[in-house]
Amino acid sequence: MQAEEIEAGRRRWQERMAAAVEAGKVRDADFTTLSGVEVDPVYGPEPGVDDPRFERIGWPGEFPYTRGLYTTGYRGRTWTIRQFAGFGNAQQTNERYKMILRSGGGGLSVAFDMPTLMGRDSDDERSVGEVGHCGVAVDSASDMDVLFDGIPLGDVTTSMTISGPAVPIFCMYVVAAERQGVDPSILNGTLQTDIFKEYIAQKEWLFGPEPHLRLIGDLMQYCVANIPAYKPLSVSGYHIREAGATAAQELAFTLADGFGYVELGTSRGLDVDVFAPGLSFFFDAHIDFFEEIAKFRAARRIWARWMRDVYGATSEKAQWLRFHTQTAGVSLTGQQPYNNVVRTSVEALAAVLGGTNSLHTNALDEVLALPTEHAAEIALRTQQVLAEETGVVNVADPLGGSWYVEALTDRMEADAEKIFARIRELGEKDARWHREYGPMTAGILRGIEEGWFMSEIADSAFEYQQKLEKGEKKIVGVNAYQDTVSGDLEILRVSHEIEEQQRKALGERRAQRDEAAARAALDTMVEVARTDENLIPAMLDAVRAEATLGEICDALRTEWGSYREPARF
Repeated sequence: MQAEEIEAGRRRWQERMAAAVEAGKVRDADFTTLSGVEVDPVYGPEPGVDDPRFERIGWPGEFPYTRGLYTTGYRGRTWTIRQFAGFGNAQQTNERYKMILRSGGGGLSVAFDMPTLMGRDSDDERSVGEVGHCGVAVDSASDMDVLFDGIPLGDVTTSMTISGPAVPIFCMYVVAAERQGVDPSILNGTLQTDIFKEYIAQKEWLFGPEPHLRLIGDLMQYCVANIPAYKPLSVSGYHIREAGATAAQELAFTLADGFGYVELGTSRGLDVDVFAPGLSFFFDAHIDFFEEIAKFRAARRIWARWMRDVYGATSEKAQWLRFHTQTAGVSLTGQQPYNNVVRTSVEALAAVLGGTNSLHTNALDEVLALPTEHAAEIALRTQQVLAEETGVVNVADPLGGSWYVEALTDRMEADAEKIFARIRELGEKDARWHREYGPMTAGILRGIEEGWFMSEIADSAFEYQQKLEKGEKKIVGVNAYQDTVSGDLEILRVSHEIEEQQRKALGERRAQRDEAAARAALDTMVEVARTDENLIPAMLDAVRAEATLGEICDALRTEWGSYREPARF
C-alpha cells in the first residue's frame, strides 16, 4: 500500500477516535506504562513509508478488521470476563454464579451436565451416575428459575454451551425471564446451537443434521423478529481444536460452519445484514502463543472478506466476527497441575492480544474435576491481572506490523482458504443440498456423511501424539522435567445425593403440574414439527406447561428419528 493511502487511513482512524472520546466511549483510565510513559492508542508505519502489507493489516475499526472491530480497542471497553461454570444442581451453581459476579465477572456462562447435553432427564435410566458431574442438571423451566434466582436476566448477559438440545434450553431460559418479570425482547446473551461441530468433533447430537438445521433456522427467525439483541448461534471451534485439530483446521472448519449458517439464514429469506450480527464465534486459545494470535487476527479478516464479497453483507456489524475465547482444556495436565496456572495465563494473553471480545480462563484443577471455588477464583483473577496490571489494554493490536505475526496471519489465512476450497468441492457431489442451502453447507453435510472432517482431525491428532512420544514436542511435567515436590490437589466432588435429590425434585414437579396441559402442549409441538411453521412458539408453550427436556426431545426423536454415525475404519 502506498504511503498516501496509509496516511488517509490514519486520518480516518484519528477522526473516529476523536469522535469516540467526544461521545464518552473511551474509559477514564491511566494509559501509561508502569514507568509513567504515555502510549498512543494505536501504532502504524512511520508517515511517508510505503508498506505493501498494509492493505491486509489496516487500522482498528475498519475493513478488513485484522486489527480489531473497534477504533478504540480495549480503551473503549475491555473484554467481558465470562467464567464457564456449572455443577451439581441449580442451587449449587446459582451460588457459584453469585460468587463470580461478586468477584468481578462481567457475564455468566452455563456448563450443563451430560444428560442435559444429550436431551435426557435426570431420571432417565441412561443418566445414572452422570447427573451434575460435568455441569449443572437442568430438567425443566423450574430448574432454570433456580439457576438464575436473584440474578436479573434483563441485566446480565448469559452464554449457554449446549448444541443438540439448545433450542428447548433456550425456551426454558426465556420462560425463566418471563417468570422474573423481564421482557424477553430485551434479553442479551449467546446460545451455542452449533450442530455442525457436534458431527465434526464433539458427538452430542439428537437427530440427523437436517432436523437440527430446521430447529436452528426457526431459532434464527424467531430471534430476529422477537429478541434482536440475542445471539442464537455461537459457532464453536473450541471443541474442534480440543478433538485434535490444528490451528488452521480449527480456523477453517469453524468459519466454514459459520458460512453454512449464513447460507441457512439466506435460504430462509432472512436479510444477511439483519441476521448475521446474531452470529458469534467461540475459539480455543492453545499454548503456541504467536500462532494463536495470528489465528484470531486471520479469523476476523477472512470473515469480513467472505461476508462482503461472497454473501453480500454491506453493514459493518454483518461483517464483524465477534468471538469468545476459552483457554485450552486439552493443554492442562494432571501431572504438576500448578503449572496449569502458567499455561492458562499465556493462553489468555494470546486471546487478549488477538482481540477477543470475551474470555474464559480454565482453572488449574479442571483436568481432574470441576473447579473448586479456590481454583475458580485464581482463574478469574488471572484475567483481572491481565486487564489491570499488564498494560495490554492500552494499545489496540500492539503486535500489528510484527514481521512474524503478520507472516503467521497470512499463512493462517492461506491455509484456511485451501480447506474452504476442499469443502466446497465436497459439496459439488450433492445437488439437492447445494440447491436447498448453498455450496458451503452442502460441503459440510457431505463431509460429515463421508467422515472427512473426523479423518482430518484424527490424522492431525495422531501426528502430534507421535511427536510427543518421540520427545520432539515437550510438555513440562509429562515428558520433560518430571521431578516434582507438589502433592495431590483437593478436588471438587459431586455427591451421589445430588442425583437422588434431582430425581426426587423432578418427580415432584411432574406430580404437581397440570399433566393434561403438558401432554397437550407436547402434542401440539409435534403437530407443528410436521409443518413448515416456526416451532419456537409451540415449544415455549410446552416449557411453560413444565414439560421436561427429556419429554420435549423424546417427542421430537419419535417424530424425526435418532442419528447414528456411520462406522469408519
